[in-house]
Amino acid sequence: MPDDETASENADTGTGMDAGTLSQIAERSQRIVSTFLAKHATEMPTATDAGHIGEAFMAMTARMMHDPSKIIEAQVGLWQDYMNLWQQTASRMMGDKTTPVIEPERDDRRFRDPAWNEHAIFDYMKQSYLLTSRCMRSMVRDVDGLDDKTAAKVEFYTRQFADAMSPSNFAVTNPEVLRATSETGGENLVRGLQNLLDDMERSDGQLRISMTDEEAFEVGSNIAVTPGQVVFRNDLIELIQYAPTTQAVAKRPLLIVPPWINKFYILDLKPENSFIRWAVDQGQTVFVISWINPGADLRDKNFEDYMIEGPLAAVDAIRDATGEASVNAIGYCIGGTLLGATLAYVEAEPRGAWKDRIASATFFTTMLDFAEAGELGVFIDEQQVADLEARMKERGYLEGREMAQTFNMMRANDLIWSFVINNYLLGKEPFPFDLLYWNGDSTRMPCAMHSFYLRKMYIENRLREPGGIELAGVPIDLGRIRTPAYMVSTREDHIAPWHSTYRGTQLLSGPVRFVLAASGHIAGIVNPPVRRKYGYWTNDTNPHDAEEWFAAARQHEGSWWPDWHDWVNDRSGGEVVARTPGEGGSLRGLAQAPGTYVLAMA
Repeated sequence: MPDDETASENADTGTGMDAGTLSQIAERSQRIVSTFLAKHATEMPTATDAGHIGEAFMAMTARMMHDPSKIIEAQVGLWQDYMNLWQQTASRMMGDKTTPVIEPERDDRRFRDPAWNEHAIFDYMKQSYLLTSRCMRSMVRDVDGLDDKTAAKVEFYTRQFADAMSPSNFAVTNPEVLRATSETGGENLVRGLQNLLDDMERSDGQLRISMTDEEAFEVGSNIAVTPGQVVFRNDLIELIQYAPTTQAVAKRPLLIVPPWINKFYILDLKPENSFIRWAVDQGQTVFVISWINPGADLRDKNFEDYMIEGPLAAVDAIRDATGEASVNAIGYCIGGTLLGATLAYVEAEPRGAWKDRIASATFFTTMLDFAEAGELGVFIDEQQVADLEARMKERGYLEGREMAQTFNMMRANDLIWSFVINNYLLGKEPFPFDLLYWNGDSTRMPCAMHSFYLRKMYIENRLREPGGIELAGVPIDLGRIRTPAYMVSTREDHIAPWHSTYRGTQLLSGPVRFVLAASGHIAGIVNPPVRRKYGYWTNDTNPHDAEEWFAAARQHEGSWWPDWHDWVNDRSGGEVVARTPGEGGSLRGLAQAPGTYVLAMA
């Protein structure tokens, strides 16, 4: 029981916290905010309009002024919607049963609290916001005469503004926050302020919102725990060979080339959702590339270095480890782009050093043609890439958190504002979630490699052109690739839109099986069969048009993993006795999985 003096102090503050605690918070706030603002003023003076957003909106405004009738029409339409809403709300407050003028999208989780529907005032605020947001986005979407890049940028940042202005993001207009404030006497807001200060203090000048309990996970302890050994290492990769769980294994080993934008253990989070563990249990000898988290010393490593020291070096090492001359390969996202470029290089390389060394190729959510780059293209144009190159040249690499912030903005309501509400307004600690821990474990990228990738792939889209790119002095052509390919994409992918990834089916000359999974870039791929979630579509033909493919596709329940395994198993060359990492070949274990490169933090 508190003594009388403490009880008096708690009553005075109304928060359940004594005046001394609040004074300490105030002093800490002043110190941290002052440091934060000073850092921005001295170290980030050019970040005022890094995306050249102002220029895009000026261009949009100029075009809108050419036809002011559209603005008037939109304003009249919004006013009519407001009139309908006022009438509906007035009728509801008089006890009449009414139908909403507008409702949130089915997957919009901002308004899940019952009060948004049950209380007339909150329902009015919700609908008023949705009507205004719809009008804003419709107006900028319908502007004539804008080039595609400017139009996409205007639409994207209009959505960002609309998302930020949601009444759910403010304490006085969020019923859940108001209820928590009343029930706790404001302690939720005090705890939220402490959470905000904690995030600012550890973010080194960039506010990094906590998305999960980072103390709840440790790589190699409770995530990325599939047993194995590092059997090869160079400047860019550690190659991990996983221990078998079956007495016999597929003769041809399986090599996974993950993206270097994030760490490989997205495919090995926990045993129950680990693709790596599942593939091992199916009798595959699995090798995975773990990319280094590069520093300034690797600033000159280029895309071709990633190819030569990545998949090509791994194929050689696997031969030394197992005696097998060829592998089945998987490339995930940008790892798949590298795999595609590698296959084209192998076909054109005059010595034939790696000819027929990759027997089949699987592409997870991979773009080979970047004509429809999706929302990520908003961040990639000549001006923005030039600005990014200038920053990278100073440090020698791209900061991992910069790329992570870009991806988070593409799903701002889920990956930014939901945590603002949970952490800062409700004063709660973020829930322990392995996927979000991985999402925050970002990686750096060398200056030379990343500049090449952005320019040659996104800006110039040269990979799809025969001879459009040279690697190690060899012009490459995707059309020369006859390797059997399995392409899996996801229907709700915001990073590699499936219409774009489908274009890859038209570039390769070998047989291609295209599979479309439900859900998004991560959840659609990391979907173990035991969950019996989502579903996928298949079609035995690959017409030129993606929608034509989908219209004739067959839908299947559950995970696509077994479909893939049937496909790859037909290309595995039979069975051999299970192989133990570090035994039977010329390579010895260098470290236990998950290795050392994955442990380096950005």
